[in-house]
Amino acid sequence: MVENNPKPLVGIPASQIYLPAHSLAQHGVGERYIRGVSDGAGAVPMVIPALADDYDFADLANRLDGLMLTGGRANVEPHHYDGPPFPDDEVRDPPRDNTVLPLIRECVRQGVPVFGSCRGIQEINVAMGGTLYYRVHEIDGFNDHRMPREGDIEHKFSERHLVVTAENGLFHKLTDAREVMVNSLHAQAVDKVAPGFEIECVSAPDGVIEGIRYTEVETFCVGVQWHAEWRFEDNALSLNLWHAFGDACRKRAAARSGRKIAAE
Repeated sequence: MVENNPKPLVGIPASQIYLPAHSLAQHGVGERYIRGVSDGAGAVPMVIPALADDYDFADLANRLDGLMLTGGRANVEPHHYDGPPFPDDEVRDPPRDNTVLPLIRECVRQGVPVFGSCRGIQEINVAMGGTLYYRVHEIDGFNDHRMPREGDIEHKFSERHLVVTAENGLFHKLTDAREVMVNSLHAQAVDKVAPGFEIECVSAPDGVIEGIRYTEVETFCVGVQWHAEWRFEDNALSLNLWHAFGDACRKRAAARSGRKIAAE
């Protein structure tokens, strides 16, 4: 009798959200990220509430075959990378920071594949020792990468600028292209790249870091500054990154279970 191979389990940490009609916090993840994991990576998505004090991160990472880090309205607080304090009106999400940053480090330590989109690349970089620009458009030489204020959701998430991939890097190999169009909806951005990471692509023409990859181990650990979950079927680089992440998660699942995991 042939036993069916289970799909890999991918954790997606939630943001803590306060809705006007509720006095209690909500823990939420956008469906497009969930669909990226289920349809793009071919894995089972599992939302992880932002409850840092309740977790043994080593145990949690050990149960996962992958970790997917989403975008979010709040930015990573600067005390995590010795940056200047936020202004008083800046949106914060300490429960998410305190859940995601140690979980990333533990996943990297245990060889759990990690994929981050938008805020996700910033979390990866900070967790592993890098720094961020608070408002990249306020730095001389960089353009404004923020979401347009006007227009519908299709306009706001539309492809907006090129990224230039590192020659013979992972992104270049996945697409056989040195230039790829992506969307752009961020104010924070990677400044100093964390130790052990390589830059996979930068925006054109201003050179904002848009993709990083951890190279100290073979395990997939990649962050991108654009929203790779948005209509990824129509973007060759985003689609192939989801596939590569899924393949890495299946490899992890096979190692954990001792069974061969069928390719999608």
